[in-house]
Amino acid sequence: MILMISMKKNKLDSDYWEDRYTKNSTSWDIGYPSTPIRTYIDQLKDKSLKILIPGAGNSFEAEYLWNLGFKNIYILDFAKQPLENFKKRLPDFPENQLLHIDFFKLDIHFDLILEQTFFCALNPSLREKYVEQMHQLLKPKGKLVGLFFNFPLTKSGPPFGGSLTEYQFLFDKKFKIKILETSINSIKEREGKELFFIFESP
Repeated sequence: MILMISMKKNKLDSDYWEDRYTKNSTSWDIGYPSTPIRTYIDQLKDKSLKILIPGAGNSFEAEYLWNLGFKNIYILDFAKQPLENFKKRLPDFPENQLLHIDFFKLDIHFDLILEQTFFCALNPSLREKYVEQMHQLLKPKGKLVGLFFNFPLTKSGPPFGGSLTEYQFLFDKKFKIKILETSINSIKEREGKELFFIFESP
């Protein structure tokens, strides 16, 4: 069951996130690709994969991919500041692959979508909409891969938590759940609090 969060309608809008970046209030930003996602990236062989990172923030995962030779990467964020930060670090990154738009308005298809602290930043009332949008964005046999937080869903956030059972219920409707399990290589601060997953589009 989705927990309805009581908050002002626009609390988590683009202005909210711009303000967080302006004030450097970005405690979720560890400054490098998280170990589980980096480990997954390291086993990818096809450099032509079309990859999306939504809610990318400063997007160290995208930088890591780029430096490995993956050039068909798209990063999306509601806030403009982190996209500008990324462009300063990688000035050669194509402008048209920096997407400063609402994730739910995106209409492009991808082979792979990487999830890292985006799902947990959304109002939990949007979780079913998130599942549907991910389903629409992925090509057949495309994969949604990443991390979910594994702690009780509370009324305060972000981040908002959730459970393995909830995630199974949400995603089983639209995806083949290939892996959904406790992450064995989370960073120290998140040990025991993350689930690593690989979901495949039909």
